[in-house]
This record gives sequence, C-alpha cells and structure tokens, in this order.
Amino acid sequence: MTHDGYPDSYIRGILTTCRTIAMVGASAKDNRPSYFAFKYLLERGYRMIPVNPGLAGQEILGQRVFARLADIDEPVDMVDLFRNASYAAGTLDEMLAMTPRPGVLWLQLGVRDDTTAARAENLGLKVVMDRCPKIEYGRLSSEIGWMGVNSRTLSSKRAPMPQKGVQRLSLGRVTMAGGTTAAPPREDDGSARS
Repeated sequence: MTHDGYPDSYIRGILTTCRTIAMVGASAKDNRPSYFAFKYLLERGYRMIPVNPGLAGQEILGQRVFARLADIDEPVDMVDLFRNASYAAGTLDEMLAMTPRPGVLWLQLGVRDDTTAARAENLGLKVVMDRCPKIEYGRLSSEIGWMGVNSRTLSSKRAPMPQKGVQRLSLGRVTMAGGTTAAPPREDDGSARS
C-alpha cells in the first residue's frame, strides 16, 4: 500500500468495521486536538478507550484511562496514535502483544513512520498515516459539508446538530472528487419545484 494517499473505500472500510478504538495520547484538556477527536468519535457511537500513562485511572468524557495498551481488558479493533512518530514502533509492539490483536494502526495528522507501517502490513495489519479519523469520518459522511465547511459559509456560531439522531457513515454513498458524495435518488412527492 502506498501511504501518500488512500482510496476512500480503504478509509471507509476501516471506519465502518472498527467499533472499538484505543487512542494512545488522549488528552483530558478540552483545547487539545486529541480531546476533540476523542469526543467526536465517542459521540458517533465508537467505543473509545483513552490511553495515557499520566492520566491512568482517571476518566476522559466518562471513559476510564489506561496507562498502556496491555492494561486494556477488552478487544480493540484499532489503535489511534496521537503522539509523535518516535512512539509508532513501540505502539506496534504493544499492539502485537494484545489478545486478540487489533487489526488497524492509525497514525494521526503529521505522524508518519514508513518502517513501522511496512512491518505492521507484513504482519497483516491495516495502516493509515498522517490522517485523522475525525476528519475522515466527517468528510466521508458529508458532515463536513452540512456543518458549513464546504458551503463557504464560515461562522463562529455553533452549528445545529441534526434532529433525527447522529448521521452514521454510509456504505452506500459514492465519494467523488473534493470529498462530495452522490446523494441517493429522491422520490418525487408531486409538488412543483421552482
């Protein structure tokens, strides 16, 4: 796999099959990017497990913090590394010792370690580097568009959340260039359109 770009189908497959994510480097500070990503994914129905040795035993958004991956007492589908690249090899080693072994190693924006990625892939794991699952989820589910980012309307006001529950990532949508998605066909309700 080349890690200079990922097919949408690859990212979508990971985000739809991984339900439990251990975030290594999760922060309890609400102004940190890891906190935003953690909160966003938790609100989208993912089981989020924070891993941070400095906060072990405490909670982030109601989720118990673990010191290391080996301390987690439930299966994990994906490990999201929110630390710099020097921690990638050690994180992979911890993943390999877990039973069952997580199937995905995700390195956050700005984090890339091609040697560790090649090793993980040779062992059958999927790898994503220099991407954020929060951003990718928003892009592929069209949340970025309905939150105002793609509409060229920027505001400091909080966007209203959808009233009919949280939008889940759709497997049936086709993502096109620019991150837009093809809308499913709508039934004509018989009313005239202007």
